[in-house]
Amino acid sequence: TQHSGQLMQPAIPYSAHVETAAPDEAETIQGLKGALTEILETTSAHYGHAVRSVHAKSHGLIAATLEVLPDLPEELAQGVFANPGLFQAVLRISTNPGDLLPDSISLPRGIALKVIGVEGDRLEDSPGGSQDFIMVNGPVFAAKDPESFLKNLKLLAKTTDRATWAKVALSSVLRGTEKALEAVGGESGILKALGGAPNVHPLGETYYSQTAFRHGDYVAKYQLVPASPNLTRLTGAEIDPGDDPDAIRKQVDIAMMGGGTWDFRVQLRRDAKNMPVEDATVQWSEEISPFQTVARLHAAPQRGWTDARAALVDDSMRFTVWTGLEAHRPLGAINRVRKPVYDMSSAFREQFNHCPIHEPTAIVLPEGA
Repeated sequence: TQHSGQLMQPAIPYSAHVETAAPDEAETIQGLKGALTEILETTSAHYGHAVRSVHAKSHGLIAATLEVLPDLPEELAQGVFANPGLFQAVLRISTNPGDLLPDSISLPRGIALKVIGVEGDRLEDSPGGSQDFIMVNGPVFAAKDPESFLKNLKLLAKTTDRATWAKVALSSVLRGTEKALEAVGGESGILKALGGAPNVHPLGETYYSQTAFRHGDYVAKYQLVPASPNLTRLTGAEIDPGDDPDAIRKQVDIAMMGGGTWDFRVQLRRDAKNMPVEDATVQWSEEISPFQTVARLHAAPQRGWTDARAALVDDSMRFTVWTGLEAHRPLGAINRVRKPVYDMSSAFREQFNHCPIHEPTAIVLPEGA
């Protein structure tokens, strides 16, 4: 494989041996369920309605088409990307806490992409015919292992739904601290998660899967990158929400009136030592293995967020890395513990809201208010 005139190392084939489970994962899963249940019980009691335990607040709900590109090399043409074609898709843009916070608290952005009507052997307990991809706007996961993930989540559970005014003030202070840190060449994932992330426009951001996935015969990480000029001009742009708690939705709404295109990219695992599967805090080198575009996500001009769309997407859909094909099996400790925890969270929402969650076979997002 060529890269900048140099020959790249071959992609490492997938085998079940790329994963090694820790002996105490089952115990950690119980702890994670406990922390997320605490978040869910707190927020549903407050709102009278169950929202997601993480990424509760949506800022964009966008109907799109995923175009798998033709003439891909064999190592890229795997799973959903095996053959050129078009798929219906839904893109949900969110921020990471499990409570619905005002936009003056700046937080990491996330996207969930549901690709509809994919064919192939499905993961265990994966209903319907969709493939979900979940990504955030940073290349690495904040926790090295499930135990660290649990510590972070317990902290989040304790602060859920507490004193919003204090979070607004804290976010402002942490943003200053984060900028000072970045000025000297550092950055803190914990600071960002607690409200120290810059308040960036979500449509200009690059999103990363952070964790590794099976990519058919190989192993990869995924990335979604703004490609059309009306999106790339928003890269790095910060939103000043003033006293509007939902300012980001309004900005997404305005921007989506012009539609948009993103590149969907794959980074294949080519170096076992420097591209670990179990430790999602390690950034895989783009020198060793650059991200390569396999598909384009096209959104026609449309509303970016409406109450009617939220009723459809936020309440009756779930997005999880464990919805999809065996060809895109989630790999590594963080992904393994996600499965039972995600299942518990969506079951809680279904039960509390008396609203069944199902995988769509086609998608028509309402245009109205």
